[in-house]
Amino acid sequence: MEKFEKGLEGVIAAQSSICFIDGVKGDLLYRGYSIHDLAEHSTFEETCYLLFFGKLPTKKELKEFSNKLKDNRELPKIVIKRMKTFPKNLPPMAVLRTVTSALSFNDEKADDNSEEENIRKAINLIAKFPTIVSTYDNLRNDRKIMKPKRKLNHAANFLYMLTGNVPDEISAKAIDLDLLLTAEHELNASTFSALVTTSTLSDIYSSVTSAVGTLKGVLHGGARRGVMETLLKIGSPDRVDSYLRDALARKEKIMGFGHRVYKAMDPRAIEFRQFCKEFVEKKDGKKWFEMTERIENILLKNPTFIEKKLFPNVDFYPPVIYLTLGIPKDLADSIFAIARTPGWCAHIMEQLKDNRLIRPLAEYTGSKNLKYVKINSRK
Repeated sequence: MEKFEKGLEGVIAAQSSICFIDGVKGDLLYRGYSIHDLAEHSTFEETCYLLFFGKLPTKKELKEFSNKLKDNRELPKIVIKRMKTFPKNLPPMAVLRTVTSALSFNDEKADDNSEEENIRKAINLIAKFPTIVSTYDNLRNDRKIMKPKRKLNHAANFLYMLTGNVPDEISAKAIDLDLLLTAEHELNASTFSALVTTSTLSDIYSSVTSAVGTLKGVLHGGARRGVMETLLKIGSPDRVDSYLRDALARKEKIMGFGHRVYKAMDPRAIEFRQFCKEFVEKKDGKKWFEMTERIENILLKNPTFIEKKLFPNVDFYPPVIYLTLGIPKDLADSIFAIARTPGWCAHIMEQLKDNRLIRPLAEYTGSKNLKYVKINSRK
């Protein structure tokens, strides 16, 4: 009998050249490049190219790739028509999941799993995710649906469609960095669910729909919303100490701390923290940063957090950006999905290059050798 590992913890379930994580040292590489190096020098579009093709693009290649993203931003009219019939109280992730699936209806080659077609469809999905999220937010708030603005990059265009205003440079940079740092993270739950779907030789729309549905779960994609709720509940930096004291006494989980893989500081959190410090100097969001910084300082001295090696993770600092920019808390996990789509698609295409149906075993814990009893004799 094979050894049972609950939640598949520590089990190697795939071989991949896309992402490397050393949870003990706190290292993260995309295609061999340090996340710190990419955060300092790269952009989301360039990172998408890197994840897809395994190399940094030339200037010409990046321009062509970015133009393809811009070409695919608009939603089909039939999709917008359907979205207008949706109730206005739906979770945005439920809308994203449903519309992702519906996009396949407008793709005549949805079932073509060739690499060329999957790259085209992956670009289509990456380009349309910000439009889906912003369109539903505008519809539910009875605002004008904003059309994509071609001169803006991926992150800036998303903010424009969401708010109706062209963002300033630091705000656009904040979202671009958020998308870059969240674009990929090895065999996380949503990526694994996408691979399970892909391994059946289903289409990329189905695989990404599986991933969105998995990310919708609070234990995977809901932490940022949880951090936002915590910060809003605390309200001001001077209330952090008392809030944490009471929360820890009630043994409540502090959202944004701890990670299944990292036993050191999440390198993405390091980059987010440094950027947020600069961001709030230019935007009116200092209180949010001061609160997160105070929470971190207190908890990193807490004996339980020290013993269990619970550090801030990728979800802890982005809420500073979201709250400062006025982004609704229920869009936090949708932004996560916008960011993670290139990672999902890169793994999907890698899986198809050497596919085998993913079918693990289960350790049986039920009864055996029961005898059938006729219904009239049952008690």
